Amino acid sequence: MTKESNEANVTDITPEKPSGLKGKPTPTRKQSQSNRAQPLVTNTRRPVSSADKAAVADARERARQGYAAGEDKFLPARDKGPQRRFVRDFVDARTSLGEWMLPLMIVIVVTTFIDNMVVQSISLFTIWGYLAVLIVDSVILGTKLKRALIAKFGAEKLQPGFQWYAIMRSIQIRKLRMPKTQVKRGQYPR
Repeated sequence: MTKESNEANVTDITPEKPSGLKGKPTPTRKQSQSNRAQPLVTNTRRPVSSADKAAVADARERARQGYAAGEDKFLPARDKGPQRRFVRDFVDARTSLGEWMLPLMIVIVVTTFIDNMVVQSISLFTIWGYLAVLIVDSVILGTKLKRALIAKFGAEKLQPGFQWYAIMRSIQIRKLRMPKTQVKRGQYPR
């Protein structure tokens, strides 16, 4: 072999300089961490114009009014559907003892602060008696409502939880119910 062929073989075997990090020093941990660091709160949000704020406020007000009026589009899932509307109308048409629970509870709490054992005992028995009557009223409401729902929608199509929904609505003060009452007292749904 000649000297020239040996030099050609040597140059063919030697690798080219690799690309990447080779050729420069390895970064320290501190440098690597600072390169990866991101701010906790980014400033990429666009400023919201007053027109956008007004549009969002209008949409929110429309949704609030729609919810209060009982429009299905604006109701949460627990209040949607014809059966729930029927339950709301049925509960709102009757006078229930549950409506008076909150005001009576306030009176009872005030009377428990009176430093007289007789008054405190009377208020305690009153509250237990009222709760017993309220339970009986709730059972009657659930029974009547179930009959009315079966007559209107059929037994196989009853939504679960309608009795609890009716009881919770019946113990709210009538003027504070949401969605607002749509029927007058005595105007039962058909």
